Amino acid sequence: MAPAIETRELTKRYRGGQLAVDRLSLTVPEGAVFGFLGPNGSGKTTTIRMLMGLITPTAGTAQVLGRPMPRATRTVLPHVGALIEGPALYGFLNGRDNLLRYDSADPTADPRTRKMRVAQALDRVGLTAAAAKKSKAYSLGMKQRLGLAAALLQPRRLLVLDEPTNGLDPQGMREIRTLVRELASDGTTVFLSSHLLDEIEQVCTHAAVMAQGRLITQGPVADLAATTRGRLTVTTPDTADAARVLKEHGVTLTETTDTHLKAEPPPPETDLADLNKALVTAGVRVRGFGVERASLEDAFVALTGEGFDVAG
Repeated sequence: MAPAIETRELTKRYRGGQLAVDRLSLTVPEGAVFGFLGPNGSGKTTTIRMLMGLITPTAGTAQVLGRPMPRATRTVLPHVGALIEGPALYGFLNGRDNLLRYDSADPTADPRTRKMRVAQALDRVGLTAAAAKKSKAYSLGMKQRLGLAAALLQPRRLLVLDEPTNGLDPQGMREIRTLVRELASDGTTVFLSSHLLDEIEQVCTHAAVMAQGRLITQGPVADLAATTRGRLTVTTPDTADAARVLKEHGVTLTETTDTHLKAEPPPPETDLADLNKALVTAGVRVRGFGVERASLEDAFVALTGEGFDVAG
């Protein structure tokens, strides 16, 4: 099965020499929930704009649903729902009329079922009660929901979402995650860009990590975390002595209580058995010693040496 999205050496350099995306080779499997992960300014939105034919690459190639972009824009985009850089809304129209306007601009949309599909889209994003309210009075989170509803007016093979939970409260975030999972279970490929590691880890099957315009890694989410050591935990009543020994072995502590210590993942060259032995030899009464399962945050820090927002 051909990938839903595939790029080869995709590059975008703006006037003045700014290199926004640097030789990106990306593969998004058909049917995946693919997290496109990176700090703000890492090149995610520029990449999405090239994939959707909104801007032209400086070099390299991009294929979406098996067709070259931007050359095949008219063929591809009817099968793609997208929410990029926030929705463009008519502030003087209410939520329902905005969607009716969006739908009427789609030459593939059946006008006979327009009102029904608009009502269904509003219901899926939780905006039925606010459908008669003018969109200029919507909060940022409500605008994000309405933009997502516009992307869902028609069945889509591919859904591209750029920071879809911007402005949403925790409950709204959970609802969007649930919706993404439902869409994926129906066979839609979802390409989800975010700077929130926790969001990607909860909902995505695959992910790619971007930093400063370059691809750092990509693959199944479980595999990305499996290649990295998780955080170290030690249970002991001798926390002061344990902290001293750990620091001597290059381990960075993150949390200390009367009976527990937590630390950043030990350096790759550190043998965990030797570290435990060093604690015991120093007279530390070790009652628990282990390494937690690595998270995407741990993997990102290990790969790039830096971190970013992780809240979900």
